[in-house]
Amino acid sequence: MSSSEIDSLIDLMAKLPGLGPRSARRAVLHLIRKRALLLTPLSDAMLQVAATARECLNCGNVGTSDICDICASEKRATGVLCVVEDVADLWAMERAQVFDGRYHVLGGTLSALEGVGPEELSIPRLMDRVVSEGISEVILALNATVDGQTTAHYIADQLEEQVRLTSLAQGVPVGGELDYLDEGTISAALTARKTL
Repeated sequence: MSSSEIDSLIDLMAKLPGLGPRSARRAVLHLIRKRALLLTPLSDAMLQVAATARECLNCGNVGTSDICDICASEKRATGVLCVVEDVADLWAMERAQVFDGRYHVLGGTLSALEGVGPEELSIPRLMDRVVSEGISEVILALNATVDGQTTAHYIADQLEEQVRLTSLAQGVPVGGELDYLDEGTISAALTARKTL
């Protein structure tokens, strides 16, 4: 590898969440030192994921088929839909192993400052799913941020009197994000959810 190729790899790694230039440099050096054990298998796995990963046409989860394993599972309770901001939140809920229904990934939150409205998110698709799938309860598992709560209120207004609306309760701190919470906190929040 030329030095410019290594620098390019460091620059790309530095764009990953949680990695800055120094951390990326250390990671790349470690990968180079462990080339056979880590670098080659990692690059093969990344090529495979790049070729096969896709967004579920139904819920927005990430998988390797058009319909994810959660949506395809007949064991999942129908009638209850858990709405999350992004795939990381869905995965956090799944790690907690307390929800046996289906999900809907919004793809972000409403934000007037950033020009993100309902059409930029999958809110219209959510409204369609509530009707077409006969949903009886929508759990709004959105992050306790200003934008998260604004989005929750917007969805609640749109679905008012159509379905039972609940949200996560205790344990989710204001400003907290689901992806950073432990499974016990998520479990307690989901179990003690409240009606909106």
